[in-house]
Amino acid sequence: MKTVMVTGATSGIGKACALAFAKAGYRVIITGRRAGLLQELSDWIRGECGPDRVYTLVFDVCDRKGAEEAVSGLPEEWKMIDVLVNNAGLALGLDKEYEGDYQDWDTMIDTNIKGLLTMTRTIVPGMVERNHGHVINIGSVAGDAAYANGNVYCATKAAVKSITDGLRIDVAHTALRVTLVKPGLVETNFSKVRFHGDEKRADNVYKGIKPLTGEDIAEVVVYAAQSPAHVQIAEILVLATHQANGSVIVRE
Repeated sequence: MKTVMVTGATSGIGKACALAFAKAGYRVIITGRRAGLLQELSDWIRGECGPDRVYTLVFDVCDRKGAEEAVSGLPEEWKMIDVLVNNAGLALGLDKEYEGDYQDWDTMIDTNIKGLLTMTRTIVPGMVERNHGHVINIGSVAGDAAYANGNVYCATKAAVKSITDGLRIDVAHTALRVTLVKPGLVETNFSKVRFHGDEKRADNVYKGIKPLTGEDIAEVVVYAAQSPAHVQIAEILVLATHQANGSVIVRE
C-alpha cells in the first residue's frame, strides 16, 4: 500500500486530496497547523477506510525545525513516502504593491515558497535514495501572469512553477516524477483567508460563475499520481468553464 503526505490538509484542496487518496486505497499522512480539524479528518478516514490508513502530524510548514522534527519522528512503517503533495499555501490581501502589508508578504513568501522548499528538502532525499516517488506541487493560474493587486501572491506561485520545473530537472536521472497542478477559481476558504475573514467580500469572488471545488482538484491530483510509472504529468492547468486565465472571468 502506497503512502502519501498531504500538507495543509485541514481544509480546501488539501483536505479533499487527503480524502481522495484515502478512498483510492492509499495510506495518508495529513499535516497542518490546526490540530482539531486534522483530528476530525483523521476520525473520518479511520471510520471509513480503516484505523491504519491515516497518520496525523501537527506543524506549520513555515517552522522549518518543527517540520523536520515532525517528519523525523514518523514511525518506521510510515517513513517511506511515495507521494508528497505540497499543498500548504495561501493568499493574503488584495492591495496595490506600493500599499501592501509587510506581514502579509512575509507570510505568503514563508508559506508558499519556503514552506514548500522545506518539505521538498525533507522528503525528497529519501525518494531519491529509494529511486521511487512523486512530488505534486499545488501552484496556481496566478503563477502564469500577474493580475491586478495580486502582485506578491502571483510572484510566489510563479516561484512554485520555477521550483517545480527545477526539481524535475534535478531528478531526471531517477525514476521520480514531479507534477505541477495549477488551479484557477476554486471555492474554498482561500478568499476568506485572503480577506482576513471578511465573508461578504470573499463570497463576491465567486458570484456569477460556477467555480471549481477542492474535490475537482483532488481528482486531478490523484489522476496524476496513478498514471503509469513511465508517464510523468508535468503540468496541469485547471480552470472553471467561464474562466480564461487568471484575470478573465465571465460572470452572469
